[in-house]
Amino acid sequence: MSRRFTSSHDLSRALSAEGQRKYLQQGETARFLTAASRMDAESRAFCRLLAFTGCRISEGLALTSERLDVETSRVVFQTLKRRKRAFRAVPVPRVLIQELARLARGRESGAPLWSWCRQTAWRRVRWAMAEAGITGIHATPRGLRHGFGVATVQAHVPLTKTRDWMGHADLQSTAIYVDVVGEEERGFAVRLWKRLPTLN
Repeated sequence: MSRRFTSSHDLSRALSAEGQRKYLQQGETARFLTAASRMDAESRAFCRLLAFTGCRISEGLALTSERLDVETSRVVFQTLKRRKRAFRAVPVPRVLIQELARLARGRESGAPLWSWCRQTAWRRVRWAMAEAGITGIHATPRGLRHGFGVATVQAHVPLTKTRDWMGHADLQSTAIYVDVVGEEERGFAVRLWKRLPTLN
């Protein structure tokens, strides 16, 4: 994968000013989803939506039944950070699209699936984070978004596809995830460690 898009400045966007990571690792995301599975149906579906799509919290809250493509198992988001109206379709597991479709039943046309304000959505996500034992700067909806970006790179999803799924305006925004420590980079480090004296 090309590194020409990245720089140390880009990578700093995935770390706080104190050097703490802003993204969830895959094990943390798994624990978050386990905690979310014990929540009420609306909260559980919202947490799963954030984890499996990397959407922004406002984009999730703006989702309506008309934006659920059940046949292709995709969720269509309006990308809210663009000046021009733009939409993107993100594939999700069949179980999740069915869960969202059940949630949409009985909703008026054009009505959001969740009637919550941002603060309520934040509280639900933070509850699941706390139940999962996840603390720190990354225990947020944004941490889930960054975690999704990192996971796509680790799964070798093309960077252009990750950009499309995340609704980034340019590839440089997406490329910050390439330099995050992943399996490939750790493999390099392990090979290096074998050449160094053994630790006791």
